[in-house]
Amino acid sequence: MYQVLYRKYRPKVFADVVGQPQVTVTLRNELQAGRIAHAYLFTGSRGTGKTTCAKILAKAVNCLHPVEGDPCGDCEICRGIDSGAVMDVVEIDAASNNGVENIRNLREEASFTPAAARYRVYIIDEVHMLSIGAFNALLKTLEEPPAHVIFILATTEVHKLPATILSRCQRFDFKRIASEDIADRLSDVAKREGAALEREAALLIARLADGALRDALSLLDQCMGRSREVTQAVVTETAGLASREHLYELAQAALEQRPAQALEVINQLHEASKDMVRLCEELISHFRSMMLLKTIKDARDLIVLPAEEYARLEEQAARFSLPEILHVMNTLQDAMERMFRGGDRRTEMEMTAIKICSPELDSSPDAILRRLDKLERMLRAGGVPASENQQRQEHGAVAPSSSPPVRGALPAQQGASAAVEQTVGPEENAAPSEAGKEEKEPARTPPDAQQLLQQAQPFSSWPEVLQVLKGYSQVIASAFNGSAAYVSGDFVLIDAPNSMAFELLRKSAQRDKMRIAIKEVTGRTYKLGPYRTQTKAAQEDKDPLEELAKLAQQEGIEVTKE
Repeated sequence: MYQVLYRKYRPKVFADVVGQPQVTVTLRNELQAGRIAHAYLFTGSRGTGKTTCAKILAKAVNCLHPVEGDPCGDCEICRGIDSGAVMDVVEIDAASNNGVENIRNLREEASFTPAAARYRVYIIDEVHMLSIGAFNALLKTLEEPPAHVIFILATTEVHKLPATILSRCQRFDFKRIASEDIADRLSDVAKREGAALEREAALLIARLADGALRDALSLLDQCMGRSREVTQAVVTETAGLASREHLYELAQAALEQRPAQALEVINQLHEASKDMVRLCEELISHFRSMMLLKTIKDARDLIVLPAEEYARLEEQAARFSLPEILHVMNTLQDAMERMFRGGDRRTEMEMTAIKICSPELDSSPDAILRRLDKLERMLRAGGVPASENQQRQEHGAVAPSSSPPVRGALPAQQGASAAVEQTVGPEENAAPSEAGKEEKEPARTPPDAQQLLQQAQPFSSWPEVLQVLKGYSQVIASAFNGSAAYVSGDFVLIDAPNSMAFELLRKSAQRDKMRIAIKEVTGRTYKLGPYRTQTKAAQEDKDPLEELAKLAQQEGIEVTKE
């Protein structure tokens, strides 16, 4: 009979257990020192190695020839425990044996000495399922068991155990296994099975397993049944996942508030027999990743994605605000709960898509916060909501503007006189934006360039500014690739690797787009200037002919100036 992968590759010694050194090292040290407790408690989420470690421990305490705390695996006791021939190691499922009578029978058996092994070991899995009476029946035996009895309790819900049980056990907490460790183990198993497993596919399986190696091996087993070359596409098809492209499309529809596009994507996925609950889970995970990117400076350790997709996710996250992300996540969570209560899953998903794409239809506090945040951002950028603008145009109050839109708002300086901007370096004074005003404010004294450089601090929001700028002009944004920026007082000083960026900033329209992008991110209006240190400025101001003349004079060549 075919043996599934998680049983075939179950660890035989502590060293083979993946991702639980805090447990395996301690157990090996105790076994080597002969400090064997009478009761152990293994806690943690599913698939993290609790039962595996319990079986290894049961063999180790009874092994005839232990090797540094590990069972040898070759003696008759080890082989008998593996095959089930040794009756002194008993595994009990507390979910189906949770009554008082079951525990009473266990107590009677425990009073007899082992038949073949040194210790009689009882492994009670899912011990939290025992009834109150069963716990009380077990308590006295657990407190003072016979010298030849060892109890190993395993549970995924340790909070359901009585404090009297917890205090009598030596507790070991099993952590969720890191995705990188799971991916490494999957690659090793696939190699042994003669299958090809892409690294991206292994990481995807690890992310779906959510820290459970057993679940990851089961999914790999399914994928290998479909194809011996396991790719990301094979994992997606086998697990019934929505492709990553669909997730980006749905997120983009929520950002641009286009419910029709979201409904089209959901219809395509439904026709492809995709589970709506799984789609909802994947979309929540997608927005969770964006939430981490908006909250943590470097979230690479928390988001398991290839480098290219991580960069793409960063780009999309930069266009969302945190209230928008939280509103979408909460709405999806509520929808998933309703799906499990028996509602039509497709209809529920469609209703949810309309809500996240049209927050004005959602009366929840999160939707209101999202709409307020959007209004605040537009007001900081000097605009008004698009709906109001459209209403005014329909009634002939204002003429349609030919300037590029600012995320549903009017241009920042439309209808108002702009102050004369005094900058350092290549940027020229900006003319007033209102054509009817001929008077200009008197030009102010230019600030000291050296003082600005000394006070300059790195502008941490510069990448987000460039992302916003892409929405206004891809050309301008691409000219600033590889650039950095510094803040000094009322100035944003830009350090660009090419001169094209400053040539663009000399033009009033392009300069306005840059200022609007900075204001949308920071809420402040800054003047623009170049970041030029003394060394860099001196290098730029050198005359190549003078340098050549100096070199000639050093070589004894007479140079005449005309």
